[in-house]
Amino acid sequence: MGRLHGFIKKELVSIYKQMVIARTLDERMLTMLKQGKSFFHIGCSGHEAAQLAAAEVMRPGEDWAYPYYRDAAFCLGLGMTAKEQLLCFLARKDDPNSGGRQMPQHYGHKELRILSQSSPTGTQFLQAVGCGMTCKWEKKKSIVYVSSGEGSTSEGDFHEALNWASREKLPVIFHIEDNDYAISVHKKEQTSGSSVYSMVSGYQNLARYDTNGTNFFESYLAFKEASERCRKLKGPAVIVSHVVRLLSHSSSDDQRKYRTKEELAEDCKKDPIINFENICIDATIITTEQFEEIKNKVHAEINDDAEWAEEQDHPERDTALNHIFSDSEYENKYQEPNNAGEKIVIVDAINHALKEEMKHNEKMVIYGQDIADPKGGVFTATRGLSDMFGKQRVFNSPLAESSIVGTAVGMACAGYKPVVEIQFGDYIWTAMMQIRNEVVTMRYRSNNKWSCPMVIRVPVGGYIHGALCHSQSIDGFFFHLPGIYIAYPSTADDAKGLLKMACRMNDPVLFLEHKGLYRQGFATAPEPNSDYLLPFGKARMVQEGSELTVICWGAMVQKSLDACSQLSLTQGEIEIIDLRTLNPLDMKSIEKSIKKTGKVLVVYEDNLTNGPGAEISALIADRYFEWLDGPVRRVASKDCPVPYNWNLEEEILLQTKDIAEPLKELLEY
Repeated sequence: MGRLHGFIKKELVSIYKQMVIARTLDERMLTMLKQGKSFFHIGCSGHEAAQLAAAEVMRPGEDWAYPYYRDAAFCLGLGMTAKEQLLCFLARKDDPNSGGRQMPQHYGHKELRILSQSSPTGTQFLQAVGCGMTCKWEKKKSIVYVSSGEGSTSEGDFHEALNWASREKLPVIFHIEDNDYAISVHKKEQTSGSSVYSMVSGYQNLARYDTNGTNFFESYLAFKEASERCRKLKGPAVIVSHVVRLLSHSSSDDQRKYRTKEELAEDCKKDPIINFENICIDATIITTEQFEEIKNKVHAEINDDAEWAEEQDHPERDTALNHIFSDSEYENKYQEPNNAGEKIVIVDAINHALKEEMKHNEKMVIYGQDIADPKGGVFTATRGLSDMFGKQRVFNSPLAESSIVGTAVGMACAGYKPVVEIQFGDYIWTAMMQIRNEVVTMRYRSNNKWSCPMVIRVPVGGYIHGALCHSQSIDGFFFHLPGIYIAYPSTADDAKGLLKMACRMNDPVLFLEHKGLYRQGFATAPEPNSDYLLPFGKARMVQEGSELTVICWGAMVQKSLDACSQLSLTQGEIEIIDLRTLNPLDMKSIEKSIKKTGKVLVVYEDNLTNGPGAEISALIADRYFEWLDGPVRRVASKDCPVPYNWNLEEEILLQTKDIAEPLKELLEY
């Protein structure tokens, strides 16, 4: 039996058919777009050969894939069907990619291990690295494929991913599909030396390949060598495939506005499908007539598939809010603290909770900056853990917050439980793209096919003379995000119970730890035993009262108590509620208290304007207005950065006297 570059005729026919299916889908979808049947399209035309070469070396269902939005042919090569891609394009209920929740060409397929992909360019790189770490740990010779256009290599996440992957010799193939243009910006305006291949030359253990991506056979050789090297854990690879973009960037773009007719004509001469045909015809392994027969058959099949897809149901309207979170009933695991031990401070409670949960879950890993022994974290919250559990499960990360969260996404989706630390809340912002567009949307955008259960521990807050960048309160920003739970304990026993619960939840959790409370005597408590799990959304009654309700959390709980003492109020006047968690809010406890007191003051450390207390106040006014005997008041820190000088700091951050004043006014109202 004749072979061409190692492929028999049957294999070549199958590869060619996939190329034609991808091309025909592009053409058919653009027609349907003009007919108003969908509203967006981004095509793979010109990229088919390189993508199918990549798919040839993959083991669907065993290897992992993080394809970008132009990887239609690659997904077909892994086993996604034309019908499934049409369901995606038409946003139908049974679309396996997202169930109609994402734009077309945002791929994801649980059975094929294609991770749900989103619109930001570059976020997928670090997720692939996190997934690659799990492949290395499990020693099953699995590899990870991640792709993008050449423009996305300008993103910092790309270089952070190469740094981590090459240092750890991870089995990740970075496929850069270089069609010269990032929408309208040519790579000479984008990339140093106009070459991604040259740009990445400084990373140790990184194999590099510069290929003609319009030639399937040349591309296959690169992917074959890179995949074999990855499976032997010799290091990652970057494969730069020089391809052509035969369509505009997307249906929202017209490349004729910024590319000449001559340039577009030259690209058409490099069409990978024509290239494949010519090579096979010259080798007398497939004839022109056979190619025409395949194309005619594919066109007929795609027309039938498109008609079928149009007849499929849309998602039901009443499912729009489904899968923001999992359906787990976490409160059923609630236990009152028992067998209480010696009093401990909050930072030790955090440490003990992590230790117990590491023993409970073998797939839990802890990492962040400076968290491994001998330092054990800048606040010693992780002290002793790497000595106890080893550097594979408790380890230092690079100094890069996006790397920390991005890799955690990949680990979580692969079945691990990453518990990561952002050293200071003031530096979480470089991870914001990963958090806002990846972590909190993973379950929703994949229609519950993928989930991202991680814990992000973050020391926050002021009162430590930390100045502008070691004093920030960040709860207001994250309070706005659907899809992530938020805990903010004020005592050691709550810290332990909430963190242990967070480690067992099947959703992402932002765990805020006030730096100023870590070792405060007033925040100590007898240590609950290892069975104690405190559910989210259960507020704590700090003290009961009948005249006024104070709602607070974190460091403001003690300051509210101090304000009551400062006013020399009689016992039973002020009711203080510690929310413990900001998402979910315990609105039942708030309602019950307001019905009793008729007045409320919301106390929070974050900025006054648009802080979490503003939303809580609005909820109270909206839901419980008829029970109020006075205005809903809130008091918070001033809308200003926190200065270093202690006198200036005191003017900005909320003080006891600032709470006492509105307390007195409300009581007299």
